[in-house]
Amino acid sequence: MSLLKHAKQYLSNQSTYSHLNAFVSLADPASILSRAEAADSIPDAHETTSPGLAGKLIAIKDNICTTELPTTASSAILKNFTSPYDATVVKQLRDAGAIVAGKTNMDEFGMGSHSTHSHFGPVKFARHSGEQLSAGGSSGGSAVAVASAQCWAALGTDTGGSVRLPAAYTGVVGFKPSYGLLSRWGVIAYANSLDTVGILGRDVESVESVFNKLNSYDPQDPTSIPPSTRSRLGSDRNIMSLRIGIPLDYNMSTLQPAVRRAWIRSLKALQDCGHTLHSVHLPATQHALSAYYVLAPAEASSNLAKYDGVRYGTRAEGIDGTPDSVLFAKTRGQGFGPEVQRRILHGAFTLSAQAMDNYFIQAQKVRRLVQRDFDSIFYTLNPLVKSAPVLHMDAVDVLVCPTTPTLPPTLSDVENQDPLNAYMNDVFTVPASLAGIPAISVPVDLDPSDRNPELVEKGIEERAGMQVIGQYGDDALVLDVAKNLFVAATRPSPYSRTSPFITAWGKNPSSPADEVVEEAERREKLARWETEKLESRKVQAGGKLKVVPGYGLLDKYPSAAVKKERKRLGAKAKELGITLEEYRAKLAAEEGKDEKPEQ
Repeated sequence: MSLLKHAKQYLSNQSTYSHLNAFVSLADPASILSRAEAADSIPDAHETTSPGLAGKLIAIKDNICTTELPTTASSAILKNFTSPYDATVVKQLRDAGAIVAGKTNMDEFGMGSHSTHSHFGPVKFARHSGEQLSAGGSSGGSAVAVASAQCWAALGTDTGGSVRLPAAYTGVVGFKPSYGLLSRWGVIAYANSLDTVGILGRDVESVESVFNKLNSYDPQDPTSIPPSTRSRLGSDRNIMSLRIGIPLDYNMSTLQPAVRRAWIRSLKALQDCGHTLHSVHLPATQHALSAYYVLAPAEASSNLAKYDGVRYGTRAEGIDGTPDSVLFAKTRGQGFGPEVQRRILHGAFTLSAQAMDNYFIQAQKVRRLVQRDFDSIFYTLNPLVKSAPVLHMDAVDVLVCPTTPTLPPTLSDVENQDPLNAYMNDVFTVPASLAGIPAISVPVDLDPSDRNPELVEKGIEERAGMQVIGQYGDDALVLDVAKNLFVAATRPSPYSRTSPFITAWGKNPSSPADEVVEEAERREKLARWETEKLESRKVQAGGKLKVVPGYGLLDKYPSAAVKKERKRLGAKAKELGITLEEYRAKLAAEEGKDEKPEQ
């Protein structure tokens, strides 16, 4: 199908699904069609698998500046604002030939988890007539625009999960890159140290093609990662056999059984593709949400101080201010919605002299602990951290966990929710935001036992969002695993051991002797690869680590406490008449952490 036909279909869907309230402003249809027609003359531009963006319709979240359309951040205080310049990411899209489809609805200034706190009304997600579900927030408009085929892809912003949460609720792919890779110049700030431009698409390939076009240094953005650092990001991987981490701290009581079963199903699908599963612990995770809702509102209260109707924003009509109030009290009271006012007050309190030490400073310490937790479980060292953490044999390549603890609630349920319950939706997405590491939400099919029979009859798929998280700069690896998961967990895997046509490794049936030889070769190759990775980590650490038999990579100059612990374990092993390695394996097996390769 030509790009022009695609554009016509997108425009038709924008009219058909206007009741979902995904857009707050739309581009001129005639301009879109003329640009799409011009792009059709570019060779192979109409191919959906093409990495090029020429002629593709991309929606822009309403807090990303554009010159052709208003930029309001879905707030009354900016209802008449049109930016004099395009944000860097918008300019990059235009330079690549992409067409801006319109500006999408969102939670005001990005503050919300359901896209209901908007001056233009709530965003709605519906899979059939009569249904009104939460679209997630705050990039709910971008997610619904992609899910309902009103555009090819969309840009959002992710501060604590604002791209991944809507993606999980609407069944699309939502990617938050490593902090600082995509330019934030021209993006209305919520929390500077957390805000990241994110990408939503119907599949991982479309998200990756947009990311590759936007992933470059921007000298106008002070938080943009410079070329010298970018050259050290990422590392080569044998993606055919990865160590997948399962964060046990995410298996909490509030996790819906249907989401838990989808998680298990996803892990089994990855295991069937040849990857191995390993449990990990992130103890600081339980404090991440509390820290986030101290830090983000604190930064927001500072960033939003300039919206007073004098320097920025729409001024309230009539006399503003009395002898007992400031000049812009009326303007800010009318311009900001209740959720924004709540977070501004919250942030102002945590930054006050009386509360800063007990709240803001403590939250910053928790943030550092969350980052250290992630650094200690990934094989790749964090290129932004000079001191290497203590590493162990349980290190993994990526983590896989749910994006949200529940399936999308109805809008009526959201209206009756108190703010605290709404904040809890971000419990699985916030840790990656605090650490600034890449994370992507991929839709996976629910277990057949959890599907709604009425939706099954209508041919409607029910899916839950699964999150793939990687080390800082490992964005390419995260995208590769996401592709693997997207295919494996949304249809029968071609490598499934249960398939009657294919054996475990995708080859034709062979004799038992051949299978034994193949398994021995696989084990030898895996052991050699593990050794190479350990040696690679030693080099990355600049000689600060060494391989300790039975322990893996540890500090080359251990403390007295660490030496004492090793001596104690060695004595226990000697009493049992076994080696230290055998004793360590015995302890791991007793705790359910047997590290033997999968059969």
